[in-house]
Amino acid sequence: MLTADSDSVLRLVEIEGRGRALVASQPLKAGQIILRDSPIVVYSAFPLVKSRSSACYCDNCFRTLSSSSVNVMACPSCSDHRFCSPNCLTVASASSHSPWVCQALSRLRDCPSLVSQPLERQVQARFLIAAYNLALVSPSNFQVLLSLQGQNSPSDAPTVQFLHSLISSVCPPPSLSITIELTAALLAKDKLNAFGLMEPISLQQDGQRSVRAYGIYPKASFFNHDCLPNACRFDYLDSAPDRNTDFIVRMIHDVPQGREICLSYFPVNLNYSARQKRLVEDYGFTCDCDRCKVEANWSDNEAEDVNDNGNIEEEEDEGEEIMDEDSDEQMGSDLEHGAEGGEADFPHAYFFVRYMCNRDNCGGTLAPLPPSGDAPSKVLECNVCGNLKNEDDE
Repeated sequence: MLTADSDSVLRLVEIEGRGRALVASQPLKAGQIILRDSPIVVYSAFPLVKSRSSACYCDNCFRTLSSSSVNVMACPSCSDHRFCSPNCLTVASASSHSPWVCQALSRLRDCPSLVSQPLERQVQARFLIAAYNLALVSPSNFQVLLSLQGQNSPSDAPTVQFLHSLISSVCPPPSLSITIELTAALLAKDKLNAFGLMEPISLQQDGQRSVRAYGIYPKASFFNHDCLPNACRFDYLDSAPDRNTDFIVRMIHDVPQGREICLSYFPVNLNYSARQKRLVEDYGFTCDCDRCKVEANWSDNEAEDVNDNGNIEEEEDEGEEIMDEDSDEQMGSDLEHGAEGGEADFPHAYFFVRYMCNRDNCGGTLAPLPPSGDAPSKVLECNVCGNLKNEDDE
C-alpha cells in the first residue's frame, strides 16, 4: 500500500515481535510531514438519539455547523441529519449517508434495546452500519478494511451476537450477506484501528476533551506504539480548509533511514502502570520499549514524579541543565538510539521538557513546524491545543 509511491518516505515491513511496521525509507527531519491520510470509514461518537450538542456537526465532514449559515442542509429523507453545505449533502448521499444508511440509523434509533445500551455499544452499531455501507459503495476500500489487523476476545462474544442479530433483523444491508463471523471481524478491526477525532481544545468542557467522531485510516493504522514516540499526528477539525477529517503525521525529531516510526497511542505523560493498563485493555499487548524497561524498575513514588504536564518534579534543576547546546545534541542522539547507560542516562527529562506541552490540562506533544528548505523550524506546535512554542524562548 505504501510502497506503490516511489517517492514515499515510509516503507511497510514486518518486524519480529512487532508485526507490520512503518520504517523510514530515507533520513527524516524534525517537523517533516511523513503522512497525510484520509479515513475510509468515519462515524459519529455520539448516541443514536442526538442531543443538542451532537446536532451541531455536519454528518459528513463533522465540521461544526454555524447557526447563522444559510448553507446548512437537512437530509431530505429524515430530520436527524444535517450537512454543512449542498456539496457535503451530495457527497454523503452517494457515500456515507446513502439511502440505506439513512434508513438503518432511523430504525436503530427506534430500537429501545439499543438506545438503552451504553454509549460504546451504540457507537459500535454506528461503525457496523458505516462498514457494511462501505462494502456497498466502495468494495475495494472494504477489502482494505478487512486486511487490517484486528483484536477480539471471548468477552466480546455477547456484544457481537447482540449487534449482529439486531442489524440482521432490523436493517439488513441490501445485496450483502452478513454473517456473525464478519460482524466479529469488523468489530475487531474497529477496536484496534479506530482513531478518535477530538474536539478542539477551545470547545472542551471541564478540562476534558471529548471525541467527536472515529475514523479508520488505512495507512496510519500501520504505525506501532512507543511511549517516547518519534512522530505525532495532527488533526485540524474546524480549521482545515477542506477534508476536515484528514490528519497529518509529523516527525518530532530527526531519525535515520531504516528507523521504525512510532506514535504514542495516548498522552505520553501517563505513568508506567497506567500505560500498560491502557495497552493491555485497548490493544492486547504490553509494551517493552526502552522507557518502559526503565520505568518498570521504578518505585511507585518515582513513577508519580511526572506531573500532569509531563514535568519531572524532583529533577527540575537537571531538566534546566540539559537544555544547553552540547547536552541538547547528546540527548537528541539518545532519543534516536535508545538508552544505553541505565536509568540515569534515559532521556525522559529531555523529552518532557522539550516535547511536552506545558499548558494546563493539555498533555499534548510538540513537534516542529515543517522545515523551510534545509533549515529546521525553531517553532514547535502542540498536537492537542495548537499552542506554539519558540525554542529561542527556552
